[in-house]
Amino acid sequence: MTTIKRIIVLHGLYMSGFVMRPLCHQLKKAGFEILNLTYNSLSPDKETIFQQMDSFIGDQHTALVCHSLGGLIARAYLESNSVNTQFITKVITLGTPHKGSQIAKHMQEKGFDSLLKNSVEFLLSNNADWPFNAKLYSIAGDLPIGLMPLLEKGSQSDGTVLLDETKLHGMAEHKIFHLSHTTMIYSRQVMQYILATLKADKPL
Repeated sequence: MTTIKRIIVLHGLYMSGFVMRPLCHQLKKAGFEILNLTYNSLSPDKETIFQQMDSFIGDQHTALVCHSLGGLIARAYLESNSVNTQFITKVITLGTPHKGSQIAKHMQEKGFDSLLKNSVEFLLSNNADWPFNAKLYSIAGDLPIGLMPLLEKGSQSDGTVLLDETKLHGMAEHKIFHLSHTTMIYSRQVMQYILATLKADKPL
């Protein structure tokens, strides 16, 4: 059984590491070493982000815990295939639009690209599967508080990300909580699930 010692936490769009502090505090209390990585979510500098991740991981088994856009940054990191990526054993995402973001697509179509800047490189990705050795645990919310119910009437979402956008072929597990997009970061239920996932040796 592989023991995870280190965790990299990646926040979402229009956010910083500050919003992830309560989650990081709980992970630290559980005995993990944490890198709460703040990056410019509108213009993510992949080279800088990936260097910070490589440096923190070293040769230790590491997990990634990511909210929303952070999960797409995590995917790009695994695709970079650096020496250190082999030590990522689990990726846990909260409300990540793995298949691409419908809201981002709507914003682009309406000419609001300036509100997304370079994040569209990630948000408009069209992924169908999860091809990495690291296991993906995708957490989704189904409490639609946000723009999505107005844009996609009758859809299932967390208010920002469609339920279907959080699913990929090849993921280890898909877990739905009755929470909105942002509240899942602070949910005790979600925290319990994250800790159980990190400590368990779950098969694919």
